[in-house]
Amino acid sequence: MSHKFKNIILSLSIFLWACNTTKHVPDGEYLLDKYKIHSDIPGLNQDILEEYLRQTPNATALKALKIQLAIYNIAGKDTTKKLNKFFMKIGEEPVLFSQRLTDISTQQIQKVVVNKGYIDAEVINKVQIDNKKVRVDYYINSKKPYTINKYSVDIQDSILLSVANDTSKSLIQDGMLFDVDVFDEERQRVTTSVREIGFYNFNKEYLVYTADSTLSSHKINLNLDLNTFLKQNKDSVKNYVFTQFKIGKVIFNTNLINNQNSANFNSSSLDTTQFKDFILISPKEKFIDFKTLIFNTYISPNTYFNDKDVEKTYSALNSLGPVKYVTISFVEMPNNTLDCMINIIPAKTVSLSAEIEGTYTGGYWGGAFKLGTVNKNAFNGAEILSIQGRLATEWQSGIWAQEYGAQVGLKIPRFLFPIGNFDFKRSIHANTEFTSDLSYQFRPSEFTASNISAGTSYSWDRSKYKHNFELFNLSLMNFDLDQQFITNYIDTKKYNIHNYESRFILRMGYKGSFSNFNPNRPSRNYSTYRYSFESAGNLLYGLNKLLYSKPSFDGNYKIFNIAYAQYVRGEYNTSYNQIIDKNNRFVYHLGLGLGLPYGNADVLPFERRFYSGGANSVRGWSETQLGPGKYKRISNVKIRDYNQVGDIKLDLNMEYRAKLFWFFEGALFLDAGNVWTMKQYDEQPGGEFRFDSFINQIAIAYGAGLRMDFSFFIVRFDMGIRLFDPVLIRTEQWRIKPGSDDFAFHIGIGYPF
Repeated sequence: MSHKFKNIILSLSIFLWACNTTKHVPDGEYLLDKYKIHSDIPGLNQDILEEYLRQTPNATALKALKIQLAIYNIAGKDTTKKLNKFFMKIGEEPVLFSQRLTDISTQQIQKVVVNKGYIDAEVINKVQIDNKKVRVDYYINSKKPYTINKYSVDIQDSILLSVANDTSKSLIQDGMLFDVDVFDEERQRVTTSVREIGFYNFNKEYLVYTADSTLSSHKINLNLDLNTFLKQNKDSVKNYVFTQFKIGKVIFNTNLINNQNSANFNSSSLDTTQFKDFILISPKEKFIDFKTLIFNTYISPNTYFNDKDVEKTYSALNSLGPVKYVTISFVEMPNNTLDCMINIIPAKTVSLSAEIEGTYTGGYWGGAFKLGTVNKNAFNGAEILSIQGRLATEWQSGIWAQEYGAQVGLKIPRFLFPIGNFDFKRSIHANTEFTSDLSYQFRPSEFTASNISAGTSYSWDRSKYKHNFELFNLSLMNFDLDQQFITNYIDTKKYNIHNYESRFILRMGYKGSFSNFNPNRPSRNYSTYRYSFESAGNLLYGLNKLLYSKPSFDGNYKIFNIAYAQYVRGEYNTSYNQIIDKNNRFVYHLGLGLGLPYGNADVLPFERRFYSGGANSVRGWSETQLGPGKYKRISNVKIRDYNQVGDIKLDLNMEYRAKLFWFFEGALFLDAGNVWTMKQYDEQPGGEFRFDSFINQIAIAYGAGLRMDFSFFIVRFDMGIRLFDPVLIRTEQWRIKPGSDDFAFHIGIGYPF
């Protein structure tokens, strides 16, 4: 028997032994193998019920493979051996069936169903034993539900009564199920609403319901009222609870380097500064600018107390670079006012970084070195100053290609604009960011290129929405092409001359995102959205027309003897996460992109065009090696084909993700998409988008991936395989038997979408 065959038999034997799921189940015990909840309640979310199960089987992938348990079972029973300990540590020990926990789960399910209005419901469990495995079935007999006949509010305070009686926002309506969870949410809604308008001493426990079930036909009259404590106590107690408070002074205290060293400061070393009704108590050498704290505080003097303002202030101040953590408290003062006390602990602010990386692009090997520094309190105003230099090189046919670059960025945690008073700018609660970039490329026998860019943008958050408005971004790209490159690739139309033209871009744009993910309910399905829009050249083009400027001989208006780009561009991405359980989910993604050149431009700037393929797109192709349309790339794979970009992009992705064992996750995916051009270019034959043919030009790929989840970041390895290649002749497009060219391997950081 060959050595190779022996290894195969040994590996198979180990796997089959590991698949013996009851290997580590003691005698007299049973493995909880499966469960199912059978419900006759229409529309009841099974995920809600599963959250209340006190015992569930070992984690599975694809609803069948208990990989974590299999890893655990590789270990022998001698727990003193290091190898056995290792497999037991990274695997998952068998879940042993417990009748007690099963009965508790049954009771919990019944409580949930009763709370949903099915008060007479019955829940039973049935246990089936097969060898050393157990299956548990939970059966719900809901019976006739109870509903609300009439809902009323009986509260004397006029403001609270108005909030509770707001039928447009109330969660309780006549005729709905007698759902206790909804009733509790309504109490929370009323409490939250009144605490947002100054009722500092009010809490949810002051509200109670009374139910009258004397009616027939399972109907209940429901009334919201104040609890007995408030109704029976003196008016002074009621006044205390129903008093609206306004914010008096907002006092920042930064005299707290840390808990151990705070005593090192005496009163003579302190400085008190006041601006309007904001006060700063700090050492004379302030570690953070006073106005920076004010700009990032949502709590404002002479406004009603608001819980949301407190939460947003915590978030804003804790996000400042020189701040380690924050505590906020309130002191009741005369005249129904609250003085706000904000204690701030400083953090370290300067960091250095160095990176070395290997690269492989278009058949060329190379490397890069990055050196950078970040100062999170550059000018004592929590400004984040980042400086980074980059040196990269590639070995190209006996010559080293080179790239040099430097980036400088400054992020200021307040809204900077030449007009507007202090209160207006503070109300925006936006960050201002300045960016600049300088780079130089030398590609032997091809070109040299230099790029200078700079921009200003504003970013701000509103609840689950994130916004970024780019006031302007100016970019100047200058090319110097090698004559041999022009002769071999430009004159022969192999490459698009527009990709190598010097260009001037002055653009403005907006980016936004939204997610309805609820961290308190991580097992609920959720969606994310990202969208952007930008335009360039319109202001310059308008000025040229207004001033009756004359275009150059080629018909374009120019700045510094370089034509400026004019276009509009938009992009939209959405993902939907379908949570099966804590170890399994499906993720669906749609990505759309559209760019339209016009006026002073015949084509989008190369860096603003779309590409397909790569680690985050159609993974059966490497980055920028798919499309546009049915365009066929240059046969010499050593040459980068810069024609494989377009003006329209479509991505459709479906991915199944499963936790395997330890920090390893697995994935199966199906991708589809391509890019197209808005019009036919000689250098990109077959790339134009047409409604009657684009469906047949959508590439399809499938594959599998392995991910390592290190909590703070994810390393991703994906292998994509082409299923449908629109470039090939019709009889070869479906890659039922893929060849070596139909595989693409990707390494990425984070999930693809």
